[in-house]
Amino acid sequence: MRKRRSLGARTNRGTWVRVEVRSLAKIAAQGQAGDGLEAAAGLSGIAKPEWFTAISWHDSSGQVVWRADEVELVTAAPVRSSGPLRSDAEFSDEWWDTLNSSLDNLARQRTARIATPDTETITQALVTTEINRAFPGQVDATITDHEWVPAHADLNWANLTSPECWILDWEDHGLAPRGLDAATLWISSLTVPTLAERVYRERRADLATRSGKLMALFHCAKILTDSDAATSPICELAAREAAQLVADLQR
Repeated sequence: MRKRRSLGARTNRGTWVRVEVRSLAKIAAQGQAGDGLEAAAGLSGIAKPEWFTAISWHDSSGQVVWRADEVELVTAAPVRSSGPLRSDAEFSDEWWDTLNSSLDNLARQRTARIATPDTETITQALVTTEINRAFPGQVDATITDHEWVPAHADLNWANLTSPECWILDWEDHGLAPRGLDAATLWISSLTVPTLAERVYRERRADLATRSGKLMALFHCAKILTDSDAATSPICELAAREAAQLVADLQR
């Protein structure tokens, strides 16, 4: 996966500061500034930290742009901070209600931004390329225009907290195929089958759509074509799920 370089720390003002560095080439390729956290301040009805202020500067010697965003401090811990997802991860009904209302409210909003999962702008061409690389000629990966909605675009367990549900790190948010967020969370839950089943049940309205199935297959395809994941337990699980998704999408 191609992740950006960032770090964060608590301030003496009781807030959180996140510092990120991006190459000018990446900014130019995406056609949008790295202001995702600031832009997310306009999204409502979502359990996310409040954005306060930011500063950015150009490091001409390295052809990069640095940015620091100050946001509300969230004291609840990420569900997964490092290592594998815990098999005993459990969440209250209130937690799931907060997640569901946040994602449903997000999908109803408007944005001119385009989502950048794994820092790569999501387009029809990208989805088609990734799926065809893993499953050449097996699936029509076309996503209709009305199936593109605002998404967080990095909804994994490192960006969700517990026991209170907060959704962190909004730098990648923007328009994406419906089901991207649900599929991201589902794929990151496969090593804990009961949790993957709960994610599917809670977000079935997205995952059962054709677009949702394509987003799930998109994630499976990226795992199956990643040489670093070849020996990971997730690879076998992704292959199994992908076979069912391909069969469903061929009907």
